[in-house]
Amino acid sequence: MKIGPRYKLARRLGATIFEKTQTPRYALSLSRKEKNDQMPTRPKSEFGKQLIEKQKARFSYGITEKQFAKYVKKSLTSTNPTQKLFQYLELRLDNVLYRSGLAKTRLQARQMASHGHTTVNGRRVTIPSIELREGDVVGVREGSKKSTLFTSAEERNKNFTSPEWIIVNSEKMEVKVLSKPSYDIGHNVFDLGAVMEFYSR
Repeated sequence: MKIGPRYKLARRLGATIFEKTQTPRYALSLSRKEKNDQMPTRPKSEFGKQLIEKQKARFSYGITEKQFAKYVKKSLTSTNPTQKLFQYLELRLDNVLYRSGLAKTRLQARQMASHGHTTVNGRRVTIPSIELREGDVVGVREGSKKSTLFTSAEERNKNFTSPEWIIVNSEKMEVKVLSKPSYDIGHNVFDLGAVMEFYSR
């Protein structure tokens, strides 16, 4: 998925949605931009705010508009659409690889999965969007463990905190899904409630 200039997009959306915008360099650039920008900004409409929240969520996970809309449509059949949408997004294979620390970024996680470096319950997979379930175990193929993609994963995981709904075995390079993730607006840069309102119009 082509995204374009990440600094510019992150400034427009008002959130550090990309890894490269979560650095002191970006913070300094943003500070200078705000200091030099003297133009008054028009208040956004409710629709405009919802659109921004949708874009924040979509770009955070690095998925296309079509994929995102598909998740929303499936979520709307649930009794708690916001929670269901979050679970669809978080339980993707590429996201679990990222959340576990096996991948530095979601983009790298997508590369790992699509190139067949990973397994789910012992079977080699090549689809980053696979939806994982409770009890599923994600691993790294034996022949891929010495790849440069994974050589620093064990060391990186010593200072990495994964979410409570997964458990990581750094030595075996395995991740087990313990439960379904729970959405908390305070722990995310996007508001999925506003996203659901956007699609419910």
